[in-house]
Amino acid sequence: MPLNTRAPQTTSKAGAATDGVLPAEEDERPVPETAPAAPEEPADRTTEPDAEDARTAEDTRTAENTPTAENTPTAENTPTAENTPTAENTPTAENTPTAENTPTAENTPTAESEAAETGATENRAGIANGPRPRFRRRTWRADHPLAARVLGITVTVLAGVLVVVSLVMPNRIASFRPAMFTRIPVEALIGGVVLTALPRRPRLVVAWVGGVALGVQTMLNLLDAGFYQYLGRDFNAVLDWPLLSDAYSYLQDTLGGAGALGVLFAAVAIVLAVLAVSALSVVRLGNVMARHRTTTTHTVLVLSMVWMTCTVLGLQFGGVSLAAERTVTMLKVRSDLVRQTLRDERDFARTARVDAFGATPGSQLVPDLRGKDMIFTFIESYGRSAIEDPIMAPGVDKTLDTSTQALAKAGFHAKSGWLTSATYGGSSWLGHSTFLSGLWIDNQNRYRTVTTSDHLSLTKVFKKTGAWDTVGIMPGVQKGWPEQKFYGLDKVYNAFEMGYKGPKFSWSTMPDQYALQAFQRLEHGKKRDKPLMSEIILTSSHTPWAPIPKMVGWDQLGDGSIFDAIQKAGNKPDYTYTSDTHSKEEYGKSVQYSVTALTQFLERYGNDDTVLVFLGDHQANAHVSGNHASHDVPCAIVAKDPKVLDRIASWGWTDGLRPAHNAPVWKMSSFRDRFLTAYGSTPHPSKD
Repeated sequence: MPLNTRAPQTTSKAGAATDGVLPAEEDERPVPETAPAAPEEPADRTTEPDAEDARTAEDTRTAENTPTAENTPTAENTPTAENTPTAENTPTAENTPTAENTPTAENTPTAESEAAETGATENRAGIANGPRPRFRRRTWRADHPLAARVLGITVTVLAGVLVVVSLVMPNRIASFRPAMFTRIPVEALIGGVVLTALPRRPRLVVAWVGGVALGVQTMLNLLDAGFYQYLGRDFNAVLDWPLLSDAYSYLQDTLGGAGALGVLFAAVAIVLAVLAVSALSVVRLGNVMARHRTTTTHTVLVLSMVWMTCTVLGLQFGGVSLAAERTVTMLKVRSDLVRQTLRDERDFARTARVDAFGATPGSQLVPDLRGKDMIFTFIESYGRSAIEDPIMAPGVDKTLDTSTQALAKAGFHAKSGWLTSATYGGSSWLGHSTFLSGLWIDNQNRYRTVTTSDHLSLTKVFKKTGAWDTVGIMPGVQKGWPEQKFYGLDKVYNAFEMGYKGPKFSWSTMPDQYALQAFQRLEHGKKRDKPLMSEIILTSSHTPWAPIPKMVGWDQLGDGSIFDAIQKAGNKPDYTYTSDTHSKEEYGKSVQYSVTALTQFLERYGNDDTVLVFLGDHQANAHVSGNHASHDVPCAIVAKDPKVLDRIASWGWTDGLRPAHNAPVWKMSSFRDRFLTAYGSTPHPSKD
């Protein structure tokens, strides 16, 4: 028998192999008398491969180990006495296959598994035949080095641009101009030093955390811009989260459920994308800087010198300082706002408990208005811009002047002035509560505090006297309204309790004319033992000002179905979204409609004892009133009885419904006490 030929293998019942026995798999393949030399084994491998090893890529025949002219056995590599199996390398009980590693039905290679393993091995070896290799980044980079280099540089540059833009981004839409993005942010220089100096693991952690924080800062800047555009103030991270729910309800009313849901999904996707892209950008820049430490160090040093020079010399471009530290500044501003908000919550609670008329007996409240039917009416978004803006003013001023003349023919006279609202562009309830409470209610926390307290509201004054019935007409209320108690209203009619069967006009549930007619039918026109004090919220001038109702005959209102054709013929909400000019024009028309409906109601149903106080709750948003508009709104008092207006003669208000440009301007919170004092109320302060 040749020296390299082995005897057939037999295995005992105990699984131990006898000397000179081969594994079963090798027994199935006949061994030629002169076998090619086996590949050289690693130095630490002293045993024959087991059945599992036989199925691996190392034991699979490939182009590398197929016998060729180079590795065909020759006289030089023919087995000799030196490489003939001896006691040292002859299979023994330790490395002979046993029951544990003998191939079975479960682990015996099949044609499919052998093909898969062979294909995987060939892919790893780079052989063309077999299953097609999957796309791999390293393989692609090796095959397309130029494209890979260009792509890598592009991604890195974009990441750097995004980080810099996020660090210098303004939080006002009006400030988005090229000069704002040419600044050198000191935060980028500090970040470059930190990321370059850190080892790999800490660097990745810091980069991810810093990137997410940068994304959060970007989202807060965008929220600030949106809030300032619509509400005239920055986003308050402590108090304003509930307003996002109100915004979604508004979208449902104007765009429908599907449209609102689409906007919600888009908003969530944008937030997640901003956070993810910001984090990935910082991580990539950190890795690049770590690979090029010397270049990064020199670059940061040069830019730091430039930044300090710009700071010391006050260098500017386009009116903007070239040295920026905006993120640090905004972080300080936001932290100060949080502390201020928490402190304000405590201070305002004490302020609300002190009331100049809180302890005044009912008999000493508004004695000069006894017997009068009082109507306090808020016109949605009726602001100073409606009267003074060159686009809106011509139509609105004409309506105010025409209405003043029509009321005079009916025996009514008016005086008007300006009040500065506590809110802007939205959050109407803050304006309502400020006007009626005599307190400055400019955030949701203050609103909750005062409306759950015993503070005396102007409308509750009339209830406290016991001389008036009180009612609220609230077409904008579509759910529970616990504030009814604070406002002292015996009865409140919400959007579902006035019998309206017509269409909605975007957010507004019904036209103002119908709401006023329902007030007349349900309360004002009824005979009663006491005069009536009413609070009415008119909503037809609410954004988006499309479509807008039109006046119809008062006797033709019915259940409101007459407005179907008017609503269908009107503009769609997106008509005003796409153009500030359209917004101004349609807003002006909506104010004209609301003022006309209210003054015609007074002409038609008012009497000698009717006193109307009406005002705007806030200015319209910046699309209409501009980025730097005041928070002023017009306020007018209308009555037939000349004594009513004589009581406010000292106020210096303008005759008529349109206040003069130089008419007095008061804070809205001061109106309650001035009004109560003017009509004979005696102060009796409540104590903290």
